[in-house]
Amino acid sequence: MKKSQNSYKKSGVNISLANKLVNHITKISKKNDKKKKGFGKKDIIGGFGSLFDISNLKIKNPVIVSCTDGVGTKIELANKFKRLDTIGIDLVAMCVNDLIVQGAKPLFFLDYIAVGKLNLVKTKKILRGIFEGCKISDCRLIGGETAEMPGTYSKNKFDLAGFSVGIVSKKKILDKGNVKENDIVLAIPSNGIHSNGYSLVRSILKRQNISSNFKKEILKPTKIYTKEILKLADKDLINAAAHITGGGLIENLLRSVPANLTLNVDLSKIKILKIFKWLKQKNISDKEMMRTFNCGIGFCVITHKKNVTKIKRYFNKKFEPYEIGFISNNSRRVVLSKSLKW
Repeated sequence: MKKSQNSYKKSGVNISLANKLVNHITKISKKNDKKKKGFGKKDIIGGFGSLFDISNLKIKNPVIVSCTDGVGTKIELANKFKRLDTIGIDLVAMCVNDLIVQGAKPLFFLDYIAVGKLNLVKTKKILRGIFEGCKISDCRLIGGETAEMPGTYSKNKFDLAGFSVGIVSKKKILDKGNVKENDIVLAIPSNGIHSNGYSLVRSILKRQNISSNFKKEILKPTKIYTKEILKLADKDLINAAAHITGGGLIENLLRSVPANLTLNVDLSKIKILKIFKWLKQKNISDKEMMRTFNCGIGFCVITHKKNVTKIKRYFNKKFEPYEIGFISNNSRRVVLSKSLKW
């Protein structure tokens, strides 16, 4: 009896299916980019390298800024609850929200999707979110990689990574060196948990029965702040910024404050969202809440006091910035006053 030949497909990798996905991405990319100018007519998706034409960008002394990130274990809940349409928005958000901290306009995005077994329906849903995130942040998906890795990931498991590049004029770079004594710290609200602390969230949910509405709440995609922050940067209204992710409010804010100055934060001013009040009830200390979650603040800007009123005009009421602290000059690195109001 003749033995059947070994093949890549039998080992768990389906190249033909992957090619179908590339064709799907190419079609969507062309459709989404019809209104974009200056990128040429040649296909980019599916090539060995991705092209992006910067010759039409009118920026003096341009500086390239790059960021890479993932979504963490929020992926596990999205997979478990079969809600994959928005996890791609999270992926884009985690990258572009870092870019704008330095005042950079996002130009393009690349994704990496690793799966145990390629499922076109699931992967198309993930990509739908990535395209939506790129649309919101006004950047272009120009390439990526989908890796089928049986044995590394179980059949239904997957992971995501993103990479984004932005551009900013050297004179417009937001840097902690711009921060001065008596500057004001403004908090910009988050719209939920965003994409941090989900290992703790998942641990809590193991012991909870949750509703469909609650599933939607905990998987709400990360707010993308590009439009608002780039307008503020263009108008020279902010000195520095911080994306509030892993490590929480204080650790991320300190990255944007010079070592010789002091960050002062009034914890009682933080507008805590309901989802964090619910989490707090699960026997989590204030310190742990502050280090693990954004607690209702997704982004911060540091500015001169005279700019505060102008800055608020660029946001709708739901995400209107509010004052939580100031910068001083004394021997301490951080001064926290009062307590969180649960």
